[in-house]
Amino acid sequence: MNAAMQTEAQGQRRNGPVTHDMESSDGRQSDPMETTEESVTAHDAAETSSDPRPQPGAVAAAAPTGGVSLLGAGAAAQQGPVDVPPVVFEVKDLDVYYGEHRAVRNVDMEIRRNEISAFIGPSGCGKTTVLRCFNRMNDLIAGARVDGDIEYHGVNLYDPKVNPTEVRRRIGMVFQKPNPFPKSIYDNIAYGPRIAGIKKRSELDDIVERSLQRAALWDEVKDRLKASALGMSGGQQQRLCIARAVAVNPEVILMDEPCSALDPIATGRIEDLMLEIKSEYTIVIVTHNMQQAARVSDATAFFSTEVNPESDFRSGLLVEMDRTNTIFSNPSDERTENYITGRFG
Repeated sequence: MNAAMQTEAQGQRRNGPVTHDMESSDGRQSDPMETTEESVTAHDAAETSSDPRPQPGAVAAAAPTGGVSLLGAGAAAQQGPVDVPPVVFEVKDLDVYYGEHRAVRNVDMEIRRNEISAFIGPSGCGKTTVLRCFNRMNDLIAGARVDGDIEYHGVNLYDPKVNPTEVRRRIGMVFQKPNPFPKSIYDNIAYGPRIAGIKKRSELDDIVERSLQRAALWDEVKDRLKASALGMSGGQQQRLCIARAVAVNPEVILMDEPCSALDPIATGRIEDLMLEIKSEYTIVIVTHNMQQAARVSDATAFFSTEVNPESDFRSGLLVEMDRTNTIFSNPSDERTENYITGRFG
């Protein structure tokens, strides 16, 4: 089977080990999230992650002490061959329910550090639902329930002792539609660091410049940082949202169809950006664009749907996950081959 594709070399520079704790909530701190989509886009987009490397006085003050260690039993388990990146997420027997309806079933996968992992499949197969499980965004949906395990560096993210707000500080998210705050470009980037307690103007200036440079946006906006972010183009707004996510130094960036509303030129810039920053971050992307998955990802997971003959409800399932070149050239499941060759979907 022929397939036009291009895979990028893996980033050579690896992130340092996570060395501080994910703290648990003991009642002294309330989760600032509201259970609405607006609150997700207006708050979590800037505060969904935190530096996995130790910074005195920053993250430690964000949550009570006595929590679950991020390293846990996973530190020793991650040691292996030098050329195999360590596992960041390990998903085991994941089922996701909305009320009584099982939306996704039996997902098992591994996400590795400093790689881009792509989720592909037809609409309604559960790609975004699974993506949102990685930083517990589904907690904000009434009736949503997750069964199974999602381990982050060996720690079950759904352990009752784990603080979901702290999870979202470490694992950032960029949404399908650009959602800049109705603030200046500068204040959009500085919002997350200010929430984390950084007040010095010189530090904020450095963070804003560094974040915009990482998002390949600095040269375009450095002379109008006080201008409203709402006046930017769609592609610039999406890169601004990426800059806002990286401003608080996450380890992981989740991207839910980040290019679906962009033109080909803006899409190309976002793809180039992902390839540039994957040496610093682990990236998981949902996309309907199979060519995009082939161009940028190291690993690809194919999801599909099945119909319950008794209720006519559809459920998503993971068909297979493998290296991207294998998925597009020699998939192990006939359903994967049928999808990527256009026979359905």
